[in-house]
Amino acid sequence: MTTEELKLNVEKALDEIRPFLQSDGGDISLLSIEDDKLVRVQLQGACVGCNVNQMTLRSGVEMTIKKYAPQIEQVINIVEA
Repeated sequence: MTTEELKLNVEKALDEIRPFLQSDGGDISLLSIEDDKLVRVQLQGACVGCNVNQMTLRSGVEMTIKKYAPQIEQVINIVEA
């Protein structure tokens, strides 16, 4: 899978999970994909202060991204400073 195909697949995964996040007042954006293995995202809106956002990140976002792009090893949330 090329880097561009990988990015498209990760975006498809985020498009799949986004309605669930938006229904709770949140959202997510893709910041970068590094070495075709690490995805950096940023949770937004209500997701920022949510006390279960790490569970959402692991069981929702990461699982969905890996369904579309199995070579992804880790998804991390970058918190705005």
